[in-house]
Amino acid sequence: MSFSRLQRFFWICAGTPITIIEKYPTEHSKYFGIGATIFFTALFAGLSGGYALYFVFAGSAFGELWAVLFGIIWGVAILNLDRSIISGIKKTSKGLKQFYQASPRLIFAVLIAIVIARPLELKIFDKEIHEQLRARYLSEQKERIVKVQQSFNEKYVLELTQIKTYQEEYDKLSGEVNRLREELKEEVFGSRTSTTSGVQGYGTYAKNKEQVVTSKQARLEYLAGKLAELHEYLNRQKGVEGINNQMMLTDATLDLKASRAGFADRSWALGELTHSTSDVSRSSANAVLFITLLFIVFECAPLIVKLLAEAGPSDIDIKESESRIISQLTNATFLSRNRTIREYRTMGSKIGGRRAKRYVSNKRGWGR
Repeated sequence: MSFSRLQRFFWICAGTPITIIEKYPTEHSKYFGIGATIFFTALFAGLSGGYALYFVFAGSAFGELWAVLFGIIWGVAILNLDRSIISGIKKTSKGLKQFYQASPRLIFAVLIAIVIARPLELKIFDKEIHEQLRARYLSEQKERIVKVQQSFNEKYVLELTQIKTYQEEYDKLSGEVNRLREELKEEVFGSRTSTTSGVQGYGTYAKNKEQVVTSKQARLEYLAGKLAELHEYLNRQKGVEGINNQMMLTDATLDLKASRAGFADRSWALGELTHSTSDVSRSSANAVLFITLLFIVFECAPLIVKLLAEAGPSDIDIKESESRIISQLTNATFLSRNRTIREYRTMGSKIGGRRAKRYVSNKRGWGR
């Protein structure tokens, strides 16, 4: 009976010797399904691992090549692990003993499923993660600007205090000068108020008011000069301290940073997306949970199928073969005979091999 290459390949993935599966037609479909599930789990693991490593080597010359290579290695490793897990289940055990034997393997399968699911979840929620990273980077830039500004203010607190004092005096004096100028106009035009004499013309009262305005104007110009000097000094220091280089990120810059984010940042963004209290976040959290559960079921499916299935002919055959080999190895007569043969055989020596064969033939002749 001939079997297709695909069928034989899936039998190999199932972890049971092909020679035993071929002998029992009733076992063909069962191990075909188990092997196919293990293979596709390894395939998803390879895609997941390659996608995760893509962010590690993003920007390097051979980043894509390293991601593909690691994905293949990771997929083969998961395939080998799953084969070992499945082949380690003994169907000849009864009741809870079989479950106890499989429980460590079930836990290991769940861990593998969680590891496989995480990178694929990052890809599925790529757009949402992108927006979450944009918001994070923008918030971090705002905090960075505030911290730099606070540090600058603490360093130049004396100059900033002088600017504040001069500015308050300037504002107050500027309002007073404007008021005095209006009073001077009213004094010259003869408008009688509580602060003017009502005598028209440029008289004594007008000259006195003009002197007051002139002195206050001189003080105002002095304050303006000091403020200009201090502002110019602080602007120079901002350039030295790098304050002027701190600016808000543009949309293009935010998109570029989010697209180049590493695996850790993207994983953080997915965690923030699923732990928020908004309706969108709750929906995303449910979707992530269902995807993880799907991969757990997918990874544990071969193991569960083998646990729930009845012991088949292949299982009985494997048990009998193992029992026969163990009985031979533990048989004192068998071990003694083979030990005697080894005494006559020298490694790499043809003479020793002929002596051993002759000794065995003589022993068989004596036993007749």
